[in-house]
Amino acid sequence: MKVTDVFRDANANLWRSKLRSILTILAIFVGSFTIILNSAINAGVNDFIDKQIENMGGEGYLEMMPTETYDQLAALMGNGGVQEYTEDKDVSNASPYIKDEQVEQARALEGMKSFHALPSATADFATSDKIEKRYRINLNAIVPGINIDMSAGAAPDTSDDAPYEIALTEDMAKALGYENPADSVGQIIKIAVPSTLKCYTVTHRSDCQVIVEAKIAGTQAPGILAMGGSRANITLWNRINEINFEGMPDGANHTFQAVADVEPDKIDEIKTKLEEIGLSAMSVDDEVGMIRVFFDAILIVFNIFGGIALVAASIGIINTLFMAVQERTKEIGLDKALGMSNGKVFLSFSAEAIMLGFWGSIFGIAASIIAGNAANIVAHETFLKDFPTFKLTVFEPLTMISIAFIIMFIAFLAGTLPARRASKKNPIDALRYE
Repeated sequence: MKVTDVFRDANANLWRSKLRSILTILAIFVGSFTIILNSAINAGVNDFIDKQIENMGGEGYLEMMPTETYDQLAALMGNGGVQEYTEDKDVSNASPYIKDEQVEQARALEGMKSFHALPSATADFATSDKIEKRYRINLNAIVPGINIDMSAGAAPDTSDDAPYEIALTEDMAKALGYENPADSVGQIIKIAVPSTLKCYTVTHRSDCQVIVEAKIAGTQAPGILAMGGSRANITLWNRINEINFEGMPDGANHTFQAVADVEPDKIDEIKTKLEEIGLSAMSVDDEVGMIRVFFDAILIVFNIFGGIALVAASIGIINTLFMAVQERTKEIGLDKALGMSNGKVFLSFSAEAIMLGFWGSIFGIAASIIAGNAANIVAHETFLKDFPTFKLTVFEPLTMISIAFIIMFIAFLAGTLPARRASKKNPIDALRYE
């Protein structure tokens, strides 16, 4: 008898007791549906995070600030824990900026491909010729090594002599009068920049503001990076910083943050060395990886429920096949009397168990794909409407096939006990069975 004939007959035998087989398949379906859908959500989250890491400069992108400042921020956010006071490390009097010697030491580290020290830069608002209103604008710098996922246009020019350019968020572009992101590309906006020292001497803040015109290079696609605000190129950033600190004494203008592009395989080593010189560094994976950890924790819980469902289904398989062995005792005796070996009897019942796992996993895959695609549509119309590139579920064929084979293997293991019992039956006793 061919293997294909064994599985064909096993599939036919399943439907001798339709209700019992359907209930067993349904139990397998619940477990497979849960596990496959969870794996699709996990793949969707990881795909989104991986894209964000790539868009923010890849695995070698680092953001740095003084360790003391980082500790203060962590404490304020409740993540720093209780810290012991020591006179040699009084964080209240710690330097909040990156010193020149730290910049030079960081630049000299092996594996450091590029290093950019960023002084502070603050703007009050932005406006355009298309509107009369003024909107507060949150600015961040874009330096060489950072990639931006653009919905329209291109990333700002990051060369040292580039004209003033900016990449707006889609919300800011819309607020400034550009309904379609593509309409904003190449347009000029006005940014009000305060001269900090002068602002202390005037009655109206408008009297201490300098208007800087910048070209919109493009608009950023919604994502983790875009949540940081609009991105000014380094020439615009330096101009805003220059206005902010106009008239202040030397030494007042400090570097509060730095970004670097490093060799990915040396990132842990470089982070350790930066700690030694007083700088705390965070990679993109450190920042957005918290999302991955959060989802992983939730999905582990759901996978446990899926595993419990499969355990229950395995008990159902054992019960189904024991009943089948009991009902077909005379048939087993006749087959053995006609020359069927113990191994073939074992194989025939094991094949039935595998077919139960097969149908349960197939229905689970089909239902999870339907539910996952529906979830994607609903998510993009509701809570993920600001993240069009975030697919809540991503179904990977290899993963689904692997899960199906694992479920069939579990079904095979569950069926070995009743299959062994069938194969060991004495043909004479089986033929006498009533």
